[in-house]
Amino acid sequence: MDITLSTCFIAVDDHDKALAFYRDALGLEVRNDVGFEGMRWVTVGSPEQPDVSVVLEPPLADPNASPADRQTMAELLAKGLLRGVIFDTADCDATFEQVRAAGGEVLQEPVDQPYGVRDCAFRDPSGNMLRFTQARGK
Repeated sequence: MDITLSTCFIAVDDHDKALAFYRDALGLEVRNDVGFEGMRWVTVGSPEQPDVSVVLEPPLADPNASPADRQTMAELLAKGLLRGVIFDTADCDATFEQVRAAGGEVLQEPVDQPYGVRDCAFRDPSGNMLRFTQARGK
């Protein structure tokens, strides 16, 4: 079987804040920005990985969802309990400093993990956890 990852999704509650973070703080390129039925999807990705995209989507992309479901999703997002993403980096410490300087909410400073990586963690403007990992020895 020959399969590869093409797209992953991150729920965001404010696309403009999310776009500023993912584009300006992380350096991802904007690949698409579309609206439909009052909702918005923004696709971003690393210039180093043109075949992998991250879609910044509304927390509940269902126009028929109940107000209670929308409230539940908003609460889960605010608590950081929805999706998370792990990015690889060649220099965890430099990436940490860059994201922190851009205003990223620090969850964990760089640390060597027992499973072979050095990593750090942030929350994006919507509360999603993002980790940045560097293989030890690189």
